[in-house]
Amino acid sequence: MSGPSGVLATLDARLAEHGLAPRGLLRFGQEDQAPLLADSAPAEAVLLIGVVGGATWPHFERWRTAQADHGGADPLDRWSKTVIDQVAEEIGAQACYPSEAPYQPFQRWAMWAEGLQASPLGILIHPRFGLWHSYRGALLFRNWDEAQEGPAMTGPHPCEACHDKPCLTACPVGAISLDGFDVAACRAHLASPEGQGGCMVSGCLARNACPVGADYRYPNSQLRFHMQALKLPG
Repeated sequence: MSGPSGVLATLDARLAEHGLAPRGLLRFGQEDQAPLLADSAPAEAVLLIGVVGGATWPHFERWRTAQADHGGADPLDRWSKTVIDQVAEEIGAQACYPSEAPYQPFQRWAMWAEGLQASPLGILIHPRFGLWHSYRGALLFRNWDEAQEGPAMTGPHPCEACHDKPCLTACPVGAISLDGFDVAACRAHLASPEGQGGCMVSGCLARNACPVGADYRYPNSQLRFHMQALKLPG
């Protein structure tokens, strides 16, 4: 696709119909390992498509309720692919997804395109949205008009400016620290009665404690959905 003027505005409007949003745009240089398109040609640019706060949730829930199988085993992935595939076809781009081979480096793309860094929880933290965002897919372009490229965000890492760091003390089992994330301790707690009645109901307590982007916190039904999708030890 050559990228007609206004393609970002068109994408913004189409994705907004489903509560999704264009996120970071990344152009690949000669030194980058660009993903390949269906005809094996390298893509010139990738535009990340994501979720911000709870904007997507009512659209997804309406779709899921209308499905005879309630969306199947992975309803959010299925919904995302249904929506993004359609938008990609309309504008002549190629869609790719975090859950679909060939697996692409979505986290690295987000760090390069939006200037994000990881929080102690391992989730990339956004200076405005905090921990309440995610990437549902991306659009690969054969060509891209450089004039339409938006600048990556710059500024201090939000965690560096956070002196109290409540995320480090909110976890009931101390699974979050500056040394890393103790996945085993977290999963064991979630499988316990205390975890089933706490984090599994209202979301990770450490994530909820982060003050950055608190206005974008997911609604409880969205948090429960993501927590229940975890495969916990029996």
